[in-house]
Amino acid sequence: MPVSVSEANEARINITPVAFRTPLVRCNADAPADLYLKLENLQPIGSFKIRGAANVMALTPSRQLERGVLTASAGNMAQGVAFCARRLGIKATIIAPETAPATKILAVERMGGRVIKVPFAEWWQTFERRSYPGVDGTFIHAFDDPHVMAGNATITLELLEDLPDLDAVVIPWGGGGLSCGIAAVLRALAPQVRIYAAEIESAAPLAASLAAGQPRPVEYQPSFVDGIGSTTVFPNMFQQARVLLDGSLVVTLNEAAQAMKLVAERNRIIVEGAAACAVAAARSGRAGPGKIVAIVSGGNIDLDKFAQLTAQA
Repeated sequence: MPVSVSEANEARINITPVAFRTPLVRCNADAPADLYLKLENLQPIGSFKIRGAANVMALTPSRQLERGVLTASAGNMAQGVAFCARRLGIKATIIAPETAPATKILAVERMGGRVIKVPFAEWWQTFERRSYPGVDGTFIHAFDDPHVMAGNATITLELLEDLPDLDAVVIPWGGGGLSCGIAAVLRALAPQVRIYAAEIESAAPLAASLAAGQPRPVEYQPSFVDGIGSTTVFPNMFQQARVLLDGSLVVTLNEAAQAMKLVAERNRIIVEGAAACAVAAARSGRAGPGKIVAIVSGGNIDLDKFAQLTAQA
């Protein structure tokens, strides 16, 4: 079931001790529309993921949390879970793909999280199993969890307060928890708003699935856009996406790198590849006219890699 407005309001209270109310700023760049940036990269962990992690852990009984928590993540949800676990004084175990960037893994370890790196296919199976052999603890799903999505949906409440006359929102699509969480509450409170997912060309299963009318696997090619992209769409997330979203806007790796450079030059803001996809898609004109918000989902990228990519863009 899609997230309700009441669940988002409850989540807003739950996450207040941990997550920030992030600013909405105008993008200082030429674009076909009036472009705004929702700066989730300014969260304590550098990503929106802290919202969902904080909410699900606030709603989990303390006796259950005593066994620790477990998640599968390429880096950002891992940091959200590790951050909240450290605050609660419990252990956190992270199942990460071998392709996960070192900068995100090191951040998790600094927070006290234990990281187990596995091949990509095994990592993706962890999402389906919602557990990992030999690891005890409460599994926190990075996207297909109503409490996680309710935490993500608090972004919508802030958007409508800061820009009540917005016309469209572009959201990075990883597993769908951010897109569907934001979209569910937007459909309830502002149904006229256009809502698009943003995907990268090297791994865009949602666009392929929407075109086929059912979940459809695609080839996954690792890239600097490590925060989104997979081989398929979970059935539950697809059923929500096909109703809540107006489509998926796929961008190229070059467009994502150019967006990273643009935001750094014009707004002095560092964004990671996933967030850059939303900015690139919003700038393309495919989200339509008016006031367009790009969800800057995170800024966790190795600075050497960022410098290399922006120098070449």
